[in-house]
Amino acid sequence: MSELPETVAEARRLDELYRTKADAEIAAAEALVQAEGAVRGQGDVLAEVALVKGEPGPADLEAGRALAGEDGVAVGKALDALGLPESRYAFCTRPGKASDGDALARVRLLVEAIDPLTVILLDSRASADVAAAYGSESPEPGVVGRIGGRKVLAVEDFEKSLGDEASKRRVWKQLRTLAREDRT
Repeated sequence: MSELPETVAEARRLDELYRTKADAEIAAAEALVQAEGAVRGQGDVLAEVALVKGEPGPADLEAGRALAGEDGVAVGKALDALGLPESRYAFCTRPGKASDGDALARVRLLVEAIDPLTVILLDSRASADVAAAYGSESPEPGVVGRIGGRKVLAVEDFEKSLGDEASKRRVWKQLRTLAREDRT
C-alpha cells in the first residue's frame, strides 16, 4: 500500500513538470506577437480541447484574452452539453499586429505546446490559419478530420451565428459531429 502515495506524488510531479513546459512554450509562442493590445490565449495549458478563433471580437480585444465574450460562454455551454472534456484552451490566430509568418508559427507552437486531442476551429480564418500552419487543406465545416495527428472540426463563424437562429442551429449541428465521432 505504500506505493499509492508515491504514485500520487509522482503523478503530481509529472503534471507540474508538463505544465511548466507548456507554460514556457506558450510564452515563447505569445512572444511572437508583442503588439500593444494583443489578445492572449486562456485556459488549461494541458487541455484536451483547443478552441481556435481567427480574428478577436470586441469583447476579446477589451479583455485582452480569447473567447472573453458571449461566444466564449456559448461555446462552453455547447461543449458541456455534448459531454466534451472541460479542460479547454482558447486562442485567436490573429491576436494583434503580426506578420503572417509569425502568426502561423504562433498557431503551430500553441497547438503543439497544448497538445490537445481535439481542435475546434470556430471560423473560416481559424480554419485557414491552422491549415496553413500545418501545410494542409482547410477542413470542411461540420466534418471531423485530422491535422497534425489531432481530431479537427471546423464550424461556420461561431460568434456571428449567435445573432441568427438558423446559423446557430447549423453550427450546433456541426458541433454535434464531435459527439457522434466519439461514439464510433
